[in-house]
Amino acid sequence: MSAFTPASEVILRHSDEFTARHVLFAGDMQDDLPAQLETASSRVHTQQYHHWQNLSRLLGERARYGLVATQEDVEGCDTLVYYWPKNKPEALFQLMNLLSLLPLGCDIFVVGENRSGVRSAEGMVEEWATLEKIDSARRCGFYHGRLESQPTFDAESFRDSYDLDPLTICTLPGVFSRDDLDIGSALLLTTLKPHTKGKVLDIGCGAGVLSAVLANHSPKVRLTLCDVHAAAIESSKATLAINGFEGDVFPSNVFSDVTGRFDLILSNPPFHEGRETSLDAAQTLIRGAVKHLNTGGELRIVANAFLPYPQVLDETFGSHEVLAQNGRFKVYRAVYGRGARAR
Repeated sequence: MSAFTPASEVILRHSDEFTARHVLFAGDMQDDLPAQLETASSRVHTQQYHHWQNLSRLLGERARYGLVATQEDVEGCDTLVYYWPKNKPEALFQLMNLLSLLPLGCDIFVVGENRSGVRSAEGMVEEWATLEKIDSARRCGFYHGRLESQPTFDAESFRDSYDLDPLTICTLPGVFSRDDLDIGSALLLTTLKPHTKGKVLDIGCGAGVLSAVLANHSPKVRLTLCDVHAAAIESSKATLAINGFEGDVFPSNVFSDVTGRFDLILSNPPFHEGRETSLDAAQTLIRGAVKHLNTGGELRIVANAFLPYPQVLDETFGSHEVLAQNGRFKVYRAVYGRGARAR
């Protein structure tokens, strides 16, 4: 990563503030500023596997990935720099976790884009710290306060679920389609037929909805699920367990940690990084799928109808078909065989 996000550029306006501090960076970090900013020492905790991959190359063991930060992750830190995510429940989960571990008197800096709701930070943490806005630039707000009391954090209290008859779907803050089944996934599920067999890879698994529904009507499938978000990994594991299904669930940035080949790759791929439109993950998924499909295996994805995936599918697989569509989404199918181009 090279270019800094607007949030990081705001932090850089105050770079002198951090030179003598022992800083813990957390939240929605989308660049390598935590490794570049001059500090007495820097640590990182992130729930996003792809962010950890980038930062761990520069910070080594000082960059940690996981759903929940531990006392070891914040050891020696006297300052928190928190990048506000686009999801408020996710921010509350992360901030309560971090503030329950950091020492009283710890300085707290919160930065984020105004359209992401960073203004909510003041009210969200007012029970434990008084935040004041100290800068406003690049359409971002930058807040500062000190930790006056520590919250009691219980990760279990943030767990939730919803029914998708006859299944139970387990979720956590920040997981895609946390409260109910999204329209795109629902459309994709209409194209799955019972008695599917073989190895299935669910990329960007979220709460594990696609895999759970598939396993329910096709019990002979062998499931592999991956996602970048630690909350999604935990949710998918819980969804499979509560419904009595088995599967291999692990973090991966698209195919970064995936090995082997599959008969079916399923995905409702994201097209945002934070609040910005980004097609990188989906294009990496399409182009990389041919290296992970058995001959005759298929990639099946759902996407907003306006996104330019047909061209990438044809360039990679030679052809594609639309299995279903509505006013907003299309379900694409491409088969690996002649005409597919491994890259």
